[in-house]
Order: sequence, then C-alpha cells, then structure tokens
Amino acid sequence: MSALQKSQDSDPTDPRRLALRDIIIARSFKRGEDIQLASGRSSSFYFDMKATMLHPKGAALIAELMLDAAEPFAPDYVGGLEMGAVPIVCAASAASDRREKPVAAFFVRKTAKGHGTRALIEGLAPDEDLTGRRVVIVEDVTTTGNSALKAVAAAEEQGATVVAVLTIVDRLEGAVDTMAKEGNPFVALFRADEFV
Repeated sequence: MSALQKSQDSDPTDPRRLALRDIIIARSFKRGEDIQLASGRSSSFYFDMKATMLHPKGAALIAELMLDAAEPFAPDYVGGLEMGAVPIVCAASAASDRREKPVAAFFVRKTAKGHGTRALIEGLAPDEDLTGRRVVIVEDVTTTGNSALKAVAAAEEQGATVVAVLTIVDRLEGAVDTMAKEGNPFVALFRADEFV
C-alpha cells in the first residue's frame, strides 16, 4: 500500500481540531535557537507534546481525533514507542471503549527491560499476542519517521500487520518519504507549517 500524507481527513474547521491546535500552541509549541531534536537535527522550533497529551482536554481531543483517523484502517490495536506514544495509546483505547468500538493498546520499549518478562512490547496479557492483528502505530511528533519504524518493526516481529502510522504533528522533515519507502500509510493530524 502506498503511503498517504495528509492532515486530518475531517474538516479543518472541525471545532475539536481547532481546540486541540489552540492547546498545542499554548502548552507545547516552543521557539528557540538551535533546539536539539530526538533525530539529532537542530531546529528553531519544538513541540513538547507531553504538556498537551497529559492535559485533560488535550488528551481527550487527541484520542478522538486519532480514533477518527484510525477508523478507516480498522485496527485491533493501537501502539507506539515509549515515551511519546504511551499517553496517546492509553487515551485512545479508553475513548474507543466509550465509542463501543474497542481498540486495545500496547507500547514498545526502546530496549527490552532487564528483569521480569524482559518484554519489548508491554500491555499484552500473558495469553495475548499480536499475531494476525491489525495495528496502527502512533507518535506524538514525527520528524524523519525512524522512531515510528522501530515500533513498526517490533509489532511486525510479534506477527502484527501494521496498517498505518499516525502522528499528532508531522514536522515535514522526511517522515512522508520514509513511510512511503516502507509502504506504510501515514496520517498527520497537523503539519508543522500550521504552527510556524
């Protein structure tokens, strides 16, 4: 399947989307000089999405908009790489239950824990696995897309079919091409150029 890159399919004047954008601007969007990104690149702007994802209204809006974006892919699970994806998957899974269309959640550790089950994927019951399950991988902010691919690889290694990668904000720095190359549909709720 070819990669998709678009802002949220819903009307850009959707009041939920506008409200979330306002929260991101107020709580998570920062400007500065030579800010170091997780990708190793430097930038004059930064999204610290934790302040939005852990805000009551921000979490609720992210969950609703992510579920709307995920719905065409009919996922069984939503998951992603720690730390950025954890608040998203928790909120989205809870919201899916309220919609009576449950989507389970998991997260991928950056490295397997050194004790207990030594699991890389967390959140699954002892008798549960991802074999044959449709999975949407989520991220808070996507730059090159390489972090999301770590979660994709971990889910696929457990037998999942990754049907899409969703992000709150695409920084427009290569993720579209990365996902296209890997054949992963890619949907962003927002693009960086909506903020800068």
